[in-house]
Amino acid sequence: MTIDVDHQINAVSRTIGSRTLEAGEARVLTVSQTYKGEVEDVWDALTNPERLPRWFLPVTGELRLGGRYQLEGNAGGVVERCDPPTSFAATWEFGGDVSWIEVTLTPVEAGVRFQLEHVAHVDDERWAEYGPGAVGIGWDLGIMGLAEHLSGSPAVEPSSAAEWTASAEGVAFMRASNERWREASVAAGTDPAEAQAAADRVFAAYTAAP
Repeated sequence: MTIDVDHQINAVSRTIGSRTLEAGEARVLTVSQTYKGEVEDVWDALTNPERLPRWFLPVTGELRLGGRYQLEGNAGGVVERCDPPTSFAATWEFGGDVSWIEVTLTPVEAGVRFQLEHVAHVDDERWAEYGPGAVGIGWDLGIMGLAEHLSGSPAVEPSSAAEWTASAEGVAFMRASNERWREASVAAGTDPAEAQAAADRVFAAYTAAP
């Protein structure tokens, strides 16, 4: 597949903030992009188990309020809130860690504004090591897939997606995504040198040979 890397990177807004939960202070990564189309179609792309594999990952379980889902080879969790066709929230459980995702769809003049907030308790040491790019690059890849799907591009087989990620174009995309997350980290108050060191480490982790 061929992706306009610069266009896709520039189409996404990325911010880092915080939120106080019962368990303490949490970090919030927010990504958003406006897609052409109707809100009902974007909602269906996000919640229909037959469409999710065409741009993201195969999913099993029950995509309903209180249902448990599992993305193939990735996170699983429980749907905690569902307000079709504009928002849902779920736990995001992976590697023994539990965080939360909140998705909001807002009709706008240009189409539908998609926003995802990933809320996680991340200790200072872990944050300093990898920064926001640890999950931010992954979300950038995901919403790029959604953009391609909503534009009418053919479904991408997992093997083809893996090949693209390892290609020069894929590496360029991840480098550009990583740089934007570094900038967001600095904007949120991280020391520039520390943000750069974390970005270097996370980029090396994403592009390491399997």
